[in-house]
Amino acid sequence: MRGPAFSVVIAAYNAERTLGKAIQSGLDQTWLPHELIVVDDGSTDGTSDVARGFGARVICIRQANAGVAAARNAGAERASGEWLAFLDADDWYYPDRLRWHAEWIARDPALDFLTGDSEYRRPDGALISRSMEVTAAGRAMLAKARGAREAIMEGTEIGPFVEQHFGDTHTLSVPRRTFRELGGYPVGRAVCEDVNLLIRLCARSGRVGVVCEPLGVYCVHGQSATRRDPLRAQRLTVEALLPLKTDLSEAPATVYRGYLGRLRLARLNLAYALLRSGRGAEALGAVLPSLLDVHRPAVARDVLSIAWGAMRQAFGARGI
Repeated sequence: MRGPAFSVVIAAYNAERTLGKAIQSGLDQTWLPHELIVVDDGSTDGTSDVARGFGARVICIRQANAGVAAARNAGAERASGEWLAFLDADDWYYPDRLRWHAEWIARDPALDFLTGDSEYRRPDGALISRSMEVTAAGRAMLAKARGAREAIMEGTEIGPFVEQHFGDTHTLSVPRRTFRELGGYPVGRAVCEDVNLLIRLCARSGRVGVVCEPLGVYCVHGQSATRRDPLRAQRLTVEALLPLKTDLSEAPATVYRGYLGRLRLARLNLAYALLRSGRGAEALGAVLPSLLDVHRPAVARDVLSIAWGAMRQAFGARGI
């Protein structure tokens, strides 16, 4: 079957221990990629040697360290396939990841982008959960599919996906032209750059293909940017989401509501991280802006919960 050509882009930084498995999973696809591009983002270990070890099957790019967003963008700029797929150097694809998307695109070329289920696993391979089963948006799509592999997400279903998306970077398939029109991933963001792009992509999309079976594995480990310093990560997440208020001024109402819900959850997570650090007043300040943005009873509960925690800290510090 003739169908779309996929360029797979792997951004890598000091990933010599895991990169080989990621690359091999891309090369072992039942729908062969048009090209596989590895962007070494200024590694100081043997990352480039691992990539070059695959010979002509892998296009290797090396750049000065500029962050994962810049590395993915560089790979996308080099790409020549009609569609882009991304993979982090510590994750891996399952063999049918590209085929399931490619065959669907061949049947329904009007899809704006595609995503799907994935598995969260520990470095030892132990399964934690599947991404669709742990979010309301994912469970809604599983229910809609009724046991089938495919489900179309459209209309008001996209808003909840913006608020609590399932899948991650490695499940996203996006037309190269669309990616470039969006300006790619926002450079300079250490975390949440993928969510920023996904929300902007949803704002211009009407029909999204969802594969309701795992397309790959997201490896959960303590060295990720969000786990090394949770407080910093939560603060940077809020900072990455805030500029979208302007970008989404003309977005469909369901997408904008989903965005505000996402921002509310980010502020709440930041507030809890601040509470755990003993900074109750800052925690309350982090969550209060949601009262102006999101008119839901849940926001009042958020504020009361953080206020209660802050008061307990304050009174405890005074010995009351």
